[in-house]
Order: sequence, then C-alpha cells, then structure tokens
Amino acid sequence: MVNKLPEYEYRMPKPDADFVRQSIVYKLIFTLGVDPREAKHEDWLNAAMFAARDLMTESFLKTRRSHIENKKRMVYYLSMEFLMGRAFVNALINEGVFETFNEAFKQLGLEFSEVAEEEEDPGLGNGGLGRLAACFLDSLATLRIPAMGYGIRYQYGMFKQEIVDGQQIEKPDLWLEQDMAWQFLRPNKSYPVSFGGQLHSHGSIKHWEPGEQITALGYDEIIPGYGGDVANTLRLWTAHAGDLFNLAEFNKGDYFSAMRAQTSDGNISRVLYPNDSTDSGRELRLKQEYFLVSASIQDIIARHKCRFPNIRTLADEVAIHLNDTHPVLAIPELMRILLDEEGLSWQEAWGMSCKIFSYTNHTLMSEALETWSIDLMGRLLPRHLDIILEINKYFIDALRAIGHYDDDFIRRVSIIDEEHGRRVRMAWLAVIGSHKVNGVAKIHSDLMKTSIFSDFARIFPDRFTNVTNGVTPRRWIAVANPPLAAFLDKNLGEKDWRMHLDHLTNLNKLVDDKKVQAEFAEVKQYNKQRLADYIEKELGIKINPQALFDVQIKRIHQYKRQALNLMHIIDRYNKILENPDAEWQPRVFIFAGKAASAYYMAKKIIRAINDVATVINNDERVRDLIKVVFIPNYSVSLAEMIIPAADLSEQISLAGTEASGTGNMKFALNGTLTVGTLDGANVEILEHVGDENIFIFGNTVEEVEAIRRQGYDPISYMEQDPDLRRIVRQITTGVFSPQEPSRYSDVLQASGDYYQLLADFRSYVDTQYKVDDYYRQPEKWRRSALINIANMGYFSSDRSIQDYADGIWHIKPLTDKELPHDPHVIQQ
Repeated sequence: MVNKLPEYEYRMPKPDADFVRQSIVYKLIFTLGVDPREAKHEDWLNAAMFAARDLMTESFLKTRRSHIENKKRMVYYLSMEFLMGRAFVNALINEGVFETFNEAFKQLGLEFSEVAEEEEDPGLGNGGLGRLAACFLDSLATLRIPAMGYGIRYQYGMFKQEIVDGQQIEKPDLWLEQDMAWQFLRPNKSYPVSFGGQLHSHGSIKHWEPGEQITALGYDEIIPGYGGDVANTLRLWTAHAGDLFNLAEFNKGDYFSAMRAQTSDGNISRVLYPNDSTDSGRELRLKQEYFLVSASIQDIIARHKCRFPNIRTLADEVAIHLNDTHPVLAIPELMRILLDEEGLSWQEAWGMSCKIFSYTNHTLMSEALETWSIDLMGRLLPRHLDIILEINKYFIDALRAIGHYDDDFIRRVSIIDEEHGRRVRMAWLAVIGSHKVNGVAKIHSDLMKTSIFSDFARIFPDRFTNVTNGVTPRRWIAVANPPLAAFLDKNLGEKDWRMHLDHLTNLNKLVDDKKVQAEFAEVKQYNKQRLADYIEKELGIKINPQALFDVQIKRIHQYKRQALNLMHIIDRYNKILENPDAEWQPRVFIFAGKAASAYYMAKKIIRAINDVATVINNDERVRDLIKVVFIPNYSVSLAEMIIPAADLSEQISLAGTEASGTGNMKFALNGTLTVGTLDGANVEILEHVGDENIFIFGNTVEEVEAIRRQGYDPISYMEQDPDLRRIVRQITTGVFSPQEPSRYSDVLQASGDYYQLLADFRSYVDTQYKVDDYYRQPEKWRRSALINIANMGYFSSDRSIQDYADGIWHIKPLTDKELPHDPHVIQQ
C-alpha cells in the first residue's frame, strides 16, 4: 500500500473589502498588540502589510512548491544593491487588490494614501544598479521565471541625506525601525562565513583553516508577480553574532570586551558601501562582498542538493548571474566548495563554474572597475586568492599554448595587475569565469568590446552580448503615476499594457487628437502641482507649476555632469539680468541625488547647486523666471513623485561614460522629453521616438576620443566663448559664495575638466534655447510627449528579462500546468 502524503487544507476567503478590513484590525490587535483607538498611521500600515503579506504568501508557497516538484532550472541573481522602493502599494497592484484595500481603509475611516506614505524606503540600494535589480525581480516574477535574488539586509542602508548650509550631511538611515512586517525571518537558513587564518598545502590538497567565522542569517521578502499567480523570493543576509558574546569577559566586568566581537562582525551588514577611502573601510567592503557570495553560494548548493542527488548536475539546473563586479567572488567561492568540500577535480569544477556564471558589466570607466590588493585578499581570503591565482595560471597557460599572443597581450589580460601594486582585477575574473558577458545598452555593449574588454573580445568573440536595460511599468506608471495609468486605460481601451508594454504603440494613433492631448496635459499638470505642493511644504520654496520643470535626479557624480546643468542655469541667469524684458520661458530646475560620503568633488557639486539656488532664488530681478531646487534624500518614493511631474529630463553624461541609464526610460515613459548626449540608452530612445521628439546635443563618443587624443585644452573653449568665460569667473571668484570667495577656486584645476563640460557647453546651451521655443508650442510639446510614451514598449524590464532568459540563462517559465490547480491545498 502506497502511503499518501498528507494534505493540509485551508480556506482563504475571497479578499473583499470587508474581509480585508477585518484582517487589518485582527493584525493590529493580535499581531501588533495595539488598541485600534490608540493606533497611529504607522501601526495601521504595519497591520495592513501583515494582511497583504498573508494574501501573497499563498502564491509564494505555491510557486516554491512548483519549482521543486517540476525540478525547474533556477536562476539566482546576486547583487550588492536592491533599490526596491516602497513595497506595499506595488504588491497590492501586482496582487490585484489595490482597490480592495483602498475600500477597506475607507470603511475604517482612514485615508489610504496617508497611511501608505508611512512606509519607509528600504535602505538596500543607492543608484541605478540597485533600481535595475529591483525592476528585474518584478519582471522575473511577472514572467514566471524560476528565480531568486540574493542581497544583504543592510541595517542602515547607505545614509539619510540632509542639507545643512548647502552641504550634504550624512545621517543613519533607520529604515528598519518601522518596516518589519514585510520579511520572513528564516532561522534555518543560516551559514558560516569565514575569514583570515592559514592555508595549508599537502601536495595538491589545500586546507583552509579560517581565523574568524560569523553567521549569515536569512530573511525572505516576497516578490509578487503581476497577476498574483507567481511570487518569487529575495533572500537577504544579515550578520548574526551567534555565540560571539564572551560571557567570561562579561562576568569579569569587562563589558566592552565581551561585546567587541559581536559589534565588529555586525558591521558587515550595517551600512551599504562603507567609506572605502580608509584601509578599514576597504577591508569592510571586501568582507561585505564575500559575506554576500559565501552565504548565497552555500544556500544555492544546499537548495540543489534538496532536489537533485548529484552535485555534478549543478550546471544543468542552476544559472548564477553577477550584477556588476561586487559579487564576482562567487566564482572562487563556488570553486572552493566544489574542490575542497565536494572533491571534484580542477577541470571538472572549472568547467561547471564557467557554465553556471554570467556577468553584467555596468561601466566603461577603467577607474570604476573594482580591484583588490593581493595583500588584503591574501589576509582575509587566502584560499580564494590561491584559487584566483590558479584560475589565472590555467587561463594564461592556455593562451601560451595557442601561441598567438605576445607577452604584452598576456600581461594585459592577466587577472593580476602587476603594474599597480599587484591587484586582483575583478572584472577580468568575471569575464574569464563566465560563459556570457553583457552590456546594458547597444552602444555600451559595442564599446565594451572595443575598449575595456577588447583583448578578451579577441579571445572569446562569442562571449559578449547586449541586453538593453528596462524598467517595470507596474512601478513606474501604475504606482508612480495613477492618473497616467487611468489615462492609458481609457484611451487604449485595455489594461494589458501593464504586462505588454509594447501595446502602448496604439497610442501613436491618438497623438494628434486634441482631446487626448488636453487629457494628457491635465495629467501632467496634476503631477506638477503635487510636486510643487511638496516642495513648498518640505523646503519652503514656492515654485510656479506652469513653468517648465527641468529635472536632473540621479547619483551625484562628475561624469553625470550636474555641473554642466548648473553652468547653463548661471548663463540663463546672466542673460535675464542683461535683457529682463525678453520673452523668457519660466523654468524650475530640480536636482536630487546623493554623493558618496568620501567623494569630495561630488559633495562640492551639491554645495555649488545650493549656493547658486540661494543667490538666484533670492534675486527679485529674475522674478519667477528661474527657480533652483535641490530636494534632499533622494529615494525611489521621491522619484515616483518627481518623474511624473517633469517636463524635461536631463541625461547629459559625457558620451561614452554612462552604460545605459534607466532614469531616461522612466521619464520618457511618463511623457517627459529628454535633453541628452548620444550616450547609454539615449541612443536607443532616439531610435524609438525619432529625432524630432528628443533634444540631442554634444560631442559623440568618437569626437570625445578625438578631442582627448589631440590633447584636450579646456582653456581654449573659454577663450572662444565669452559667456563661458564669465560663468567660470563667477564660480571661481565667489559670486555665488560671497562669504567664502575662494570656495570653488580649485574646481577647474582639480578636475582638469576630464568630462569635457567646457567642450559641450555651447552645444548644450544652444539646445536649451530650442527647448524653450518648442515648449512655447504646447500642442507640439504634448504630441512629442505622447510619442515618447507610445514608443517606450521596448524599454520594459519584461523584455530585458526575456532576453536574459532566452539568450543567457536558457531558462523556461512556469506553465499553467505546472502551477497547483487547487489553491487551497498544500501538500507536504
């Protein structure tokens, strides 16, 4: 007689508003222990999040069971950043219960939007790298791809940015204080992570005896796909001190010594991107990266062994994707486990590893490619350094055996950089150890093969490919811009664009319809007024919602050229003072973004923006023609407010420096016109929207390189352009910093204008006057805005993920047949 596995039945009632209301009150009382009469908005939010999580858990468990029972090949996405944004509203939309929860809150006498605003942005990321990872998780679940993300559960995130006297001040980002309801603690998902110690050799056998060990403890966050059928997992690791508390020291009265190990090891998951300008900061950063990959690789192997009896099938069942160089230590970590713990031969382990890993490159700037000193890696990870050196020898020996490569070529492709203090080049390790390497925009992928990885492209011509980035329409329209979502539902006559963004092309038939243009103008104006109200409330700056909103929101970095934007503002200010009665187009210039805590020049750019804002905003002569606003503490939730309100999107990086960008896509998707260089995904946006619906300026990649080869002389551009000369003089002599006239005297000398602001200045300013002229023709502007929306279908993260699944990971989605039919039964 065959024993039938037990079935555990449960009955989840249909989640109507009455059921949701009761569930929220139940969670408030019995989970949080709060009296409804005394509950604050944050209490109601946490109760509602618990209620929403209950609804998602069914899909989550069903999905996991389907992966196991159908022995699905899995993709694991490793990233140091996941810039998720607020989860609550996004999850309700994906689960199809947003209106139900909204009605439930009405029954409770509460304003849903006010309660939802209490959610903190998770401090799990900083910039485009992390936001891309978040969009990808959403698309992986929506497309039913068997997948799992791995990251670090940072206690404080990067930092909370405050602006004091115009300067960035970093404060701890205490995001976890309220936002505890969304994640599941997994005490059984814990792994030892080791550092330091000694490496012992016995012939070909290596034995690592670590000197320090901590525990990685897992938390799971549910990532629901749109439609509610499938929910994947983001597993986040936190450093757990375990038994590191020294009771003997404590009993002797030495309380600080008793806690020292706990405090030190807890730092690993404390803060995203610790200041790496110090030796201790660099050591902590390397520890963080290994902490992520060690726990993740151990978990991946454990999950494989639960489903398959043989470790040798790992490459058939598992794909691991490395989001930039931060998780590249996963390659030697997997090799270590296969060699030292599983007993595989070198050739077998290396063959499996190369089939398993794939790598996304996110930068063309050689100075941004991560390297680690041999000394530091040897001290912290001696076995991994040994494996890296062996990988390098294996690779170089193979090249020498071919015989076509000279010593200079081999020196250039060696994983070990011998010319700069003996350093491990992590991007080199990623390329050599992966079966596919992709760029994130067409121009970026082409340049990748002709610049930083040109030597490797000769060796591995089929290894390099392109997957252009994308953004999720669920987050960047449905959540961020409900009025636009309603506009699209009405005018397209369908809601399927949320999953099939290419359906937006049907909007092209309506771009000349005056009624449709007027409806879109109302949507844009609503969002502009909302942002204007926020700026007045939070910053005390009153702006004109009828003005052109000119927006640059992104990480503050010299290559993104916020300084070029600022130079245009100063030039416009000068011209208005010279000719105040001319027909000037009123503009509000909006900046937001964080500078890395150790990035001196980026912090100086923030201060310069605020200095210029102080002068211009208080000069009555410019009236309302210019306002300059820096919005502190940029986050996903702020972006969700700013992007729908923007008229003009500044994508002005020096050509050849931005890998792709995704902000450019989000803005265009929300009906914002772009002013930008032919850099990153701007090139492909131009192809899709047409050159009459985007403002392109500046030198091309080829022209930038030609200028560098000829010997770039920024002074010559000042000599030829009196407007430019005046701006530089004003900045460097204290016109905008009268209390400290020399504040910016070193700016030009310090940077040497490496990113060619002066070379692109005249083209940029002239293009901005074209923007003014076009904006004064509202029918033309609205038509172009609608064309931008209509032709953004290609830039969906769903398309990006499908490209990865088909061309890199070779992975198939769950089918209807593979999902359990009875949603109310879980079988053990």
